[in-house]
Amino acid sequence: MSIERAVYLPLGGAGEIGMNCYVYGYGAEGRERFIVVDLGVTFPDMDTTPGVDLILPDVAWLEERKDRIDGVFITHAHEDHVGAVGHLFGRVGAPVFCRAFTANIARRKLDEYGVGPEAVTTVSPYPETVEVGPFKVAFVPISHSIPESSGLVIDTPDGRIVHTGDFKIDETPLVGEAFDRALWEEISKPGVKALVCDSTNVFSRNEGRSEATVGPEITKLVESAEGMVVATTFASNIARVKTLAEAGVAAGRSVCLLGRAMSRMIEAAVETGILTDFPSLVTPEDAVSLPRQNLMLVVTGSQGERRAASAQLARGKYRGITMKEGDMFLFSSKTIPGNERGVISIINQFSEMGVDVVDDSSGLYHVSGHANRPDLETMHDIVKPQILIPMHGEHRHLREHVKIAKSKGMAGVVAVNGMMVDLGGNAPSVSEYVETGRTYLDGSVQVGALDGIVRDRMRMALNGHVIVTVIIDEEGEPLGEPWCEIKGIAEQGASNAPLVDILEEDLSQFLRRADDRTLADDDKLEEQMKRIVRQATQAEIGKKVEVTSVISRLS
Repeated sequence: MSIERAVYLPLGGAGEIGMNCYVYGYGAEGRERFIVVDLGVTFPDMDTTPGVDLILPDVAWLEERKDRIDGVFITHAHEDHVGAVGHLFGRVGAPVFCRAFTANIARRKLDEYGVGPEAVTTVSPYPETVEVGPFKVAFVPISHSIPESSGLVIDTPDGRIVHTGDFKIDETPLVGEAFDRALWEEISKPGVKALVCDSTNVFSRNEGRSEATVGPEITKLVESAEGMVVATTFASNIARVKTLAEAGVAAGRSVCLLGRAMSRMIEAAVETGILTDFPSLVTPEDAVSLPRQNLMLVVTGSQGERRAASAQLARGKYRGITMKEGDMFLFSSKTIPGNERGVISIINQFSEMGVDVVDDSSGLYHVSGHANRPDLETMHDIVKPQILIPMHGEHRHLREHVKIAKSKGMAGVVAVNGMMVDLGGNAPSVSEYVETGRTYLDGSVQVGALDGIVRDRMRMALNGHVIVTVIIDEEGEPLGEPWCEIKGIAEQGASNAPLVDILEEDLSQFLRRADDRTLADDDKLEEQMKRIVRQATQAEIGKKVEVTSVISRLS
């Protein structure tokens, strides 16, 4: 008889930062019951995923076991934790549990897919417990850069598991709950089998700073400005948005929010009672007519997103508002690795306008929402787990975190996406490797990473595209001459003649000498025409283009 045991399986977020999706199971092998922690997204870029809207975890493995999933637990409302809940709800098919603020965001996402609000159950914080299958789960408040973030206490017949979620140790977070050491000591008293822990800032050796340290510095900066002030931060960082707005008011400025994501977050915070004293705002329509020196904008787009308010202001105008020489733009945020190009582009566009750009290189205007190494070690000391499993980090972060754990006498394992860890013994062991990966939201359709769609798009982007059309008559002979359309390539090459004319002449010569067997076989005909086009474009412009052949036969 198979032995029942607890297992941990990351499908996203382990070996990368973003797209968090973690699975916990309990039972005999092949008969486990499961819960899912977080269903997040990550974001595409033009280099590797052109045209893609969002990147989701591949949940095919979960979908095959849909009848054994007892619940989805969302730790907090950042997109990399809740962003896929609407897209994947139908495939996972389990009720969603989260706290009030996160539930507000999750219900909005599910509503876009026609899923009613009853799919989400709002849960109060610890000691309230949700019992599903063999699991008892409680949400334990923890400080982070978004309200109502929670770690999870997951009780199984095999022992207690603590999943930190994203966290920092902040006793004065301004909005949301402060880190409560006594509470975390209480949940750790019965003994913790495994601590599954945030690893994002494991290489940062200084103690983390509180959100409360940012406000006075931002206020001084805004008071010193002479023109209009515009500041950007993460839309979900309610405390920072409030700090920025309060700094504007303290400097005698009217404050206006720009960007739908930020407005939605503030609206959700007000609806759930998290925000009760947010400063009064002016509308974008009113902001246009105010004196520049009396105005402060708080806008979306801290990561250089092309459609966000920051980028549109950098390109010239947004909602009738333009930036001018003498204005100030503040990045009250950290640039996430991979977004540097977009941010630098915005900075340079503002510089060309004569706008003074202030970033966080001084360390004064932003604090991280993740625990630095000393705070991670504090969490280790509070929880005292038997096993440490790092998550939410690139491979180098996970590996470093395990080194720290082992130096303190804890067992540890580097578990990346697709690696199932058996927590049943005294030390973790890898019991299985699960095929995992990414799913792309391309427009309104989910496509697999191996479907070839994005690969073909990249090839077209890199090499250009030629469409060849040929008509074959009832007797199997070419009717007229073939014709070509070119996209994304030079119209004239080494011969100084139009590229289309060269391609059409080479194809005409081929068709005139092609035998009946080739003309009767669409596959052979297409293969030969593609070869001719690629050879000609290589000779003329130095590129082997993507080719689409359209063969029409008259019957």
